[in-house]
Amino acid sequence: METALPKIILGFDYGLRQIGVAVGQGFTKQARELCVLKAQDGIPNWQQIERLLKEWQPDAVVVGLPLNMDGTPSEMSKRAEKFARRLHGRFQATVYTQDERLTSYEAKEQYHAQGYKADYHKNPVDALAAALIIESWLENYSSTTESI
Repeated sequence: METALPKIILGFDYGLRQIGVAVGQGFTKQARELCVLKAQDGIPNWQQIERLLKEWQPDAVVVGLPLNMDGTPSEMSKRAEKFARRLHGRFQATVYTQDERLTSYEAKEQYHAQGYKADYHKNPVDALAAALIIESWLENYSSTTESI
């Protein structure tokens, strides 16, 4: 028996300087950009994250896992997993990780197709990448999906 998809999903595209945030719906299997949070060496402002969690009250949280192209863990994927564990520990959130290979590339391609300039400092792609991470996770969700 397949378990129902979570209704509201908050997604994070983890980075050392900024963290993209998106929200998605299990019913439509779609997600949209919310914001980009600043981080210092990968450490976010936890109060901002707490506000987002209280506002959206997600049934699940998904953190992108930046694996190497061959599927092996990278230094960044270890840091993203640590971020995911902290989300779970601090907020008792149900947290999943999702392979995010090529989501930033795909997000840049989508921005380019929409006519945005290639200045990613003014138009960061992190929130769009977070939306793509949620949508990918929703497509791969099954009753065997395990949280952290």
